[in-house]
Amino acid sequence: MAVSLPPLFLDRMQRLLKDEYNAFLASYEKPRFAGIRVNTLKISRDAFFTLSPFSLRPVPWCETGFYIDEGLKPGKHPYYHAGLYYIQEPSAMAPAEALDVQPGDRVLDLCAAPGGKSTQIAARLQGEGLLVTNDISAERTKALAKNIELYGVRNAIVLNETPERIAKAFPHFFNKILIDAPCSGEGMFRKDEDMARQWEKHSVEKCSLMQRDILQSAARLLSPGGTIVYSTCTFAPEEDEGQIASFLKQHEDFEVIPLPEAWGIASGRPEWLQPSDLDTEWTQADQEALARTADTGRLWPHRIEGEGHFVAVLRHTGEAHEATTDKAVNESVKPGAVRRKEQAAARGRGGKRDSRQAPSQDELLRAWKHFCDNHLAGQPEHAGHPVWFGSQLYLAPLEAERLSGLKTVRPGWYVGSVKNGRFVPAQPLAAALRPEEAGRVLKLSSEEGEAVRYLKGETLQVPQERLQCQAGMEAKGYILVCVDGYSLGWGKWQDGMLKNEYPPGWRWQ
Repeated sequence: MAVSLPPLFLDRMQRLLKDEYNAFLASYEKPRFAGIRVNTLKISRDAFFTLSPFSLRPVPWCETGFYIDEGLKPGKHPYYHAGLYYIQEPSAMAPAEALDVQPGDRVLDLCAAPGGKSTQIAARLQGEGLLVTNDISAERTKALAKNIELYGVRNAIVLNETPERIAKAFPHFFNKILIDAPCSGEGMFRKDEDMARQWEKHSVEKCSLMQRDILQSAARLLSPGGTIVYSTCTFAPEEDEGQIASFLKQHEDFEVIPLPEAWGIASGRPEWLQPSDLDTEWTQADQEALARTADTGRLWPHRIEGEGHFVAVLRHTGEAHEATTDKAVNESVKPGAVRRKEQAAARGRGGKRDSRQAPSQDELLRAWKHFCDNHLAGQPEHAGHPVWFGSQLYLAPLEAERLSGLKTVRPGWYVGSVKNGRFVPAQPLAAALRPEEAGRVLKLSSEEGEAVRYLKGETLQVPQERLQCQAGMEAKGYILVCVDGYSLGWGKWQDGMLKNEYPPGWRWQ
């Protein structure tokens, strides 16, 4: 067997699966399935299908998901650096798809790092509404924030908080909540052998306690009529059907919504649980709640082309209501909302205080407006409200005071900073812009070496006639560098030379 599986895990799966066990076991001898998901914030599904350098085969449960050959390296292509697709295990695409996000929704991704499902949600929002994406691990929020920026998300807030603290700040606010819960990870043993080795350390009992607390917080965060999608990558019924049954018993105003039959996903297995698994006295209410978990879904590696997953769609049966997300507040977030290292960044990359008098809010806004007038084709779409951390500007999708006291990694779209009275655009601004929103554009080809040279940080020789400038704009200034028409980052052009502004932390390795 290619993967060494824990004996206790095998014993349990043989007991549960019975006649299916041999087919399940044989799946570990088969190759893993690789996938990518098209980022429709930047390119349509059909356009990518035409442009793709890879052979694509649709993933049944995700309209924008495709299987690719596992031996390929999709991270080594300029389109990856342009944020045209996210590399994602196919089964992992199902939970965010089951949430059925629509433009204008107020969405919370509660356990989000590294951000794959958040970028999937953001693509469904299409810049409208709100995405709050959170992870309890400060270290993991670095990758989360980077992915939000790389994939051109304009209407997201990144938090580093506990579910309980978010619930206090946003009671019954979100109409869609995704919980990709921490779990024992059994469904990922084929993909990640280290998870199999670490299985006993991530006990089912310990994970079940965390999952129960997270679900309780989510219920306090959800608005009437809203939807929670709970997912794990484990087979353990205590973490799957057991969690949902316990939740339903305590929350009679929720129902389980079946997954679409066309997805080909197996039903839940309530019969695998015993009264003691629900940690309560066995009652008629327990039996009814447990029976309803048959409408949850299980992705089995011997039945579908993907790894193991569990998905439950929980809908609140109350009447839906609207919540205001775009109240105009043009004041800075209070310092308590910002982590210390973010405050240091706001004082400059070196973390030293500037002894000079800080510019006023009006001066900072004038610098931003001057940049838009001279380097962009006006204010970007879905820009949000200006929020300043020192001289750094974010365009926030939510009123600033709602974040006061929360550990905020990103309060919105980071567009740049003011230095010596001039606005300096940030990489996330370029990553989210469409070519028609920029004042000057340089189009590079993926089939020639220039795009890779740019991504490596090299200076390029570019004659002026290759630049595409908006009417009335001279060639000198910030250039939006694109590959095959899709944004990569900034350059500064002067006298035939393009100074590379692509940041070191983003460069092609």
